[in-house]
Amino acid sequence: MAQTTVTAAESGPPIVRQFRQILIWPLQLMPLKEDAKVRTHWELLETLQGAGANGAAAPLWQALTDEFPDDPAAFQERHYREFVTFLPHAQRFLYGERAARTGRLSYGDSPIKIYRRDDIREVRVTLTAGAVPLTLQIAHVDLYFFFDVDVVMLVFEMHGNDIPLVAAQDLIHRFGRAYPSGWGAGGEGTNCPAKVEWLGAEGRVLAASDYEDRAKFTASVCRSIAPAIAAHWEFLLEPLRLNHAEPAGPLRYRQLEHYRMPMMVYLAVDAPSRLTRADYVRLGLVVPAFNRTGLPYSESFLRDFETRYCYDRYHDPARSGDWVDTRIICTGHTLVAIGDAGQSVYTDPDRGFLAQFRHQIFLVGLIAHFHRAALLMMADRLVSIITRLDIHMPETVRAFRRDIREMQEVFLRFSHRYWFSEVSDQAMVRDLFRLWSEHLTLKSLYAGLRDEIGDMSHYLDSDMLRRQSATIVRLTVVTMLSILGTVSTGFLGMNLFAMADQPTAFQLSVFFLVLTSTTLLTYVVLRRSQPLSEFLDVVSDTRAGLGRQFAALLAVFWSKQMK
Repeated sequence: MAQTTVTAAESGPPIVRQFRQILIWPLQLMPLKEDAKVRTHWELLETLQGAGANGAAAPLWQALTDEFPDDPAAFQERHYREFVTFLPHAQRFLYGERAARTGRLSYGDSPIKIYRRDDIREVRVTLTAGAVPLTLQIAHVDLYFFFDVDVVMLVFEMHGNDIPLVAAQDLIHRFGRAYPSGWGAGGEGTNCPAKVEWLGAEGRVLAASDYEDRAKFTASVCRSIAPAIAAHWEFLLEPLRLNHAEPAGPLRYRQLEHYRMPMMVYLAVDAPSRLTRADYVRLGLVVPAFNRTGLPYSESFLRDFETRYCYDRYHDPARSGDWVDTRIICTGHTLVAIGDAGQSVYTDPDRGFLAQFRHQIFLVGLIAHFHRAALLMMADRLVSIITRLDIHMPETVRAFRRDIREMQEVFLRFSHRYWFSEVSDQAMVRDLFRLWSEHLTLKSLYAGLRDEIGDMSHYLDSDMLRRQSATIVRLTVVTMLSILGTVSTGFLGMNLFAMADQPTAFQLSVFFLVLTSTTLLTYVVLRRSQPLSEFLDVVSDTRAGLGRQFAALLAVFWSKQMK
């Protein structure tokens, strides 16, 4: 691998001996068609293999097999350490249960499906025009699908060695941008790398960024009211395609959040004691290293930086000996770990902090960002549902009721299968999940979404009661009219009077007399329905005496309704 190695004097800036960056990019998947034969997004991905854009071969996404093999001899210790970190409900979510394979009742397989591509081996990043490119290795590129949730998470991990701290800060700041926020006077993308290239086997360039293509990005916003994605990220996600891209694809996605991808960063520094407070602020808040001598923001703005963002359980620069100074900075969007490159406890990829960072802490971040992405996805679905509602069009009202019931089911399954406030009892993992959740405002998002779904459900219940009341009114009218006809015709058939032997004219006169009397009686009863109802309530009350019942009867005839 072509790796740029930089050494520095003791007086120079610190060197990052081991650099590792993990991007966790949540994307919203557009719902599949109801008549589609494929029920899940990952099954559709499998069918699209070999059907790439413009007739080219599609990227090779392969499903990851179970990391828990049937043969215990092939089971790795890191898998065991990772598994026992989490509480049982989180274990079932992440790994499922093996009992499902034997037919016994259990949680079943994990709802997470992972697909990986291995054709991209390295990434070459030119941070600014004319700068020496940095070449980093790619550990893996994965897509995480989740059962019953229209969300996919792109997980991209890269690593390199011997990078100056200033270059590492700039790399963290610039890399992981889906598209530029603007353009400089020279046409370069603002806050983006000058160039990003995916390298395959033997260093062959597979795709390159196009941040400088202003016409592409501005045209997308102008025509589709949606941003375009840089070319190298589009290549990485194929055969998934942007929702508004042409030609349209069957597996479509769109952004959920900011164009800067959430990230996790691991830094093993040769002399962490030489890092200043400004360095920690730039690393944690992802600020470019344009001036290392001073703070990037005002002192008043940063007065609570340590208490709000820094997890300093293992950070104490004053201690020495066997103490491994490690600081973790979590802002929700980023998590940055800084430690001593000379301590194997921090850099050991199997049993040290590095192993914990890549597996346990990564899974904690994946869960937190998945929670946020799923909640935002459901909130977006609610907006689409309410937008299509038109109370003057019965078909939209029926579709609204159906869609809201489906959303209630999706939210219920999410709450019971995916939502948990605790994932581990191990102190650091537990604390980081709480810190991540607080910065991502997960509890408020969940409560807000639950209230919104409850409001829509209440609207449906109210609408149903209104329609039932209208139906009862119509049935009452029909009943009242039926009573008139029933009484009028039934009087002629009574055995008390031999009406059948009377002339027709006499029968008609009797019929109209009874009809008139019944109509008048019905009218009087309706006019006095309120006091009659009160009279019946008094009669049915066993505690009411005869005097109270008689008073209620008088009220029937002397109420204001007689005026």
